[in-house]
Amino acid sequence: MSSLKSSTPVPNRVPEVTVDFWIIKLLAVTMGETAADYLAVNLGLGLSMTSAIMCVLLAIALVIQFAQKRYIPWAYWLAVVMISVVGTLVSDNLVDNFGVALETTTIAFSIALAVTFAAWYANEKTLSIHTIFTTRREIFYWFAILFTFALGTSSGDLVAEQFSLGYLTTGFIFAGIIGLIAIAYYLLRLNGILAFWLAYIFTRPLGASFGDLLSQPREYGGLGFGTTVTSLLFLGAIVLIVIYMTFSRRRDEEDRLITGVDRTR
Repeated sequence: MSSLKSSTPVPNRVPEVTVDFWIIKLLAVTMGETAADYLAVNLGLGLSMTSAIMCVLLAIALVIQFAQKRYIPWAYWLAVVMISVVGTLVSDNLVDNFGVALETTTIAFSIALAVTFAAWYANEKTLSIHTIFTTRREIFYWFAILFTFALGTSSGDLVAEQFSLGYLTTGFIFAGIIGLIAIAYYLLRLNGILAFWLAYIFTRPLGASFGDLLSQPREYGGLGFGTTVTSLLFLGAIVLIVIYMTFSRRRDEEDRLITGVDRTR
């Protein structure tokens, strides 16, 4: 009996990296940018109140996520959306409320992310997202996600606003960087774990740039759709993809139970 238990694979708590993973991740980071602006500015809550509310909601989302012990699409992506909003707010608070320069926040979040990866690797000897099956690894994982979002917000704003390149040009710059990472992975055999985390970091400023492009007024270089319409548009797309993921995952699990065929591999 004990041998059967030891041979049972421990489920991973985060999703496999697929096309729909990158689509919903890009949608989530875009919504994180616009939703933070909507709550703080349009609803008049201000950065401090919005940050307090969203931190509480993030804590609740993470409690739900950690309680699952395996990947459940709605719980995981709820946590991602919440941490995307909070990551944006952390950067915005430092810049707008405390007067910290974007160059400084970009460097600070880069260091914080590097320290997180160093501590993660020192304790676990891997940074792979395919083996997030312990609470400690998942804690490192979510800290890394938080700092990628905060870093992406700061670096995206730095390039678009401080360097005055505009949201569209900034979006294309980061899209080009992601394209180079993909080429390095597929053609030059860049390490898969390194390629994943680099792409994950740069999808944040990419999404934030296009979120600002859609939501900001025309006089500020945007298309003027507003944060309300943009946030609802991306939220609707996220919900639809999560529903698809949920049913697709359930179908795969039923296939494995009935036929022993794993359609995710």
